[in-house]
Amino acid sequence: MLTPAEIDELSTFALRLADAAAEVTLPHFRSGLAVDNKHGDYAFDPVTAADRDAEQAIRALIGKHYPTHGIFGEEHGREAGTSPLHWVIDPIDGTRSFISGVPLWGTLVALNDGVKPIIGVMDQPYIGERFVGRPGGSELSGPRGTVPLKTSGCTKLEEALLGNTDPGMFKKDGERAAFREISSRVRLRRFGGDCYFYALVAAGTLDLVVESSLQPYDIQALIPIIENAGGIVTSWTGGDPQMGGDVVAAATPELHAAALDILSKTA
Repeated sequence: MLTPAEIDELSTFALRLADAAAEVTLPHFRSGLAVDNKHGDYAFDPVTAADRDAEQAIRALIGKHYPTHGIFGEEHGREAGTSPLHWVIDPIDGTRSFISGVPLWGTLVALNDGVKPIIGVMDQPYIGERFVGRPGGSELSGPRGTVPLKTSGCTKLEEALLGNTDPGMFKKDGERAAFREISSRVRLRRFGGDCYFYALVAAGTLDLVVESSLQPYDIQALIPIIENAGGIVTSWTGGDPQMGGDVVAAATPELHAAALDILSKTA
């Protein structure tokens, strides 16, 4: 169990990691950067030098200041540590948005205590917004200053604003059917948001995100942000979401239960 002083120290360090990534990513954004194809879950799974170099910058800082901590990143894999504390990082979540010039990508930094992620940062440096979650609360720092985050009070699917990055992520017939049913019942649907949509659930402007095929580095930083703002993040069956897969984030327990009533039938 980390002390409040240790939480403060490590939260501040997480912000330093986001700063280091921004120094690498921002010069490349809207620059015509060359794009490689990783051939992952999609026919086109892009990666750039900005992804790789930003993660290296983060890893270098962790290695210098917390050499016993482990690291798990999207671009350079796992590096074991001797401490249960480990960092889970995605230097550019939303590379498709990044290469398209759409400012909905973000740098994700999570600190996992060996049981669950306890500190999370989602940094969007181009528009100057930083969402942070840690024990005691979540906050957004941006052009309007720093404000606490609180999820909306939405309890019904029929009143919910739903976010999803790309319906093409649903590979199974049951997943597609479940998402179609939820989509047909909500008030509004928006697409293409990647990590930014999860942050907006914490901010109270979106109510629900339903996604599939996630990796641990796609979701771990977002869990503390949403949970410490009053929301809920689980798998589609209500389990621990930190390893990715099928994930649902909701503003309230009632909305979460309504979504799970549909999503859990795919299991």
